[in-house]
Amino acid sequence: MEAFRIALANLRYPSSPEESAALAEQAIAAAADEHAEIVCFPECYIPGYRGLGMCPPPPDAAFLEHAWRRVANAAAEASVAVVLGTERVVENELRISAMVFARDGQLAGIQDKVQLDPSEDDSYSAGDCRQIFKVGPLTFGVVICHEGWRYPETVRWAARRGAQIVFHPHFDVAEPDAYVPSSFADPKNSFHEKAALCRAAENTCYFATVNCAGPRTTTTSAVVNPDGTLLAAQPYGKEGLLIAALDLAKATGLLAKRYKAL
Repeated sequence: MEAFRIALANLRYPSSPEESAALAEQAIAAAADEHAEIVCFPECYIPGYRGLGMCPPPPDAAFLEHAWRRVANAAAEASVAVVLGTERVVENELRISAMVFARDGQLAGIQDKVQLDPSEDDSYSAGDCRQIFKVGPLTFGVVICHEGWRYPETVRWAARRGAQIVFHPHFDVAEPDAYVPSSFADPKNSFHEKAALCRAAENTCYFATVNCAGPRTTTTSAVVNPDGTLLAAQPYGKEGLLIAALDLAKATGLLAKRYKAL
């Protein structure tokens, strides 16, 4: 097998928008050092997710444009494709998005979050379409946080269109009395990581979920095999890149393609 190497940027929540861009640049360079061909960041990593107790400065379209250029330049310099969790202003409304940059730094497309969590209604507006992306031999989709956990059809949509992996940028922090796991999909933990196993197995594709590193976090970054078994997981709360080598031949999308709507 000729493995396709991916990186998940399990980074700390940024202390400022400027730090979010700087840490993203560093992570892209580190992914290149690990011979990864693509790196994925958590939800809204630039400038930082709004909600769950996090309050970055008000949206700044000029800063975002500058930060995106920095990420594009870092991607080109490192020859690493990037799935960047970010926010963007569209017709005076704020969207949760994933911007995909090719290995030459060119913008390959944008996936907006279509299914918002109810708690996000006052901060963000929803997108209305889905996309498929390609990097070399890899075909992939992106589902963002809530929509990947609670709406299985979002992952199936991508797998039915040839996606060998679906990236899942998310942001999650521990509630005060939440159980803090030490192993992925611990039975005592919330349903979220178990849903990641299901999204892969029910579609015969890889599923890569990426969160920020933080104290007492209840979800971590991980890559799930097309049979629903765990390929790799980042230790809870540990900053750094999670690297995984994918055998793309295993991602057949068989079960997704056999699906027939009732």
